[in-house]
Amino acid sequence: MQNMIKRIVEADNEAKALEEANRNAAEEEKKQIEKEAEAIYQKYMDEAREEIAKSDAYLEKRTDRKLKNVAAKQESALIKLKSDYEQNRDRWVDEIVSRVVS
Repeated sequence: MQNMIKRIVEADNEAKALEEANRNAAEEEKKQIEKEAEAIYQKYMDEAREEIAKSDAYLEKRTDRKLKNVAAKQESALIKLKSDYEQNRDRWVDEIVSRVVS
């Protein structure tokens, strides 16, 4: 009888130790999974930031080209307007004066 109680107590202690070991293993696995999930998240976020940086650079270059084209067109229009003014100013002045006086 004494021997039987001793074996039951030992079995109970072993079960408790096994339960504690399983609990610790589960906690370690949970931490490992969380760590891996964070690494995966960080990897994708880094890739996304890299893509955004590439897109920003591309869009900035494209915008600069468009801005230069617009500036060139404005400069061309200004040159044409100045040329028209130089060629026609006397005629335009005479025409305005004659319309006002008439």
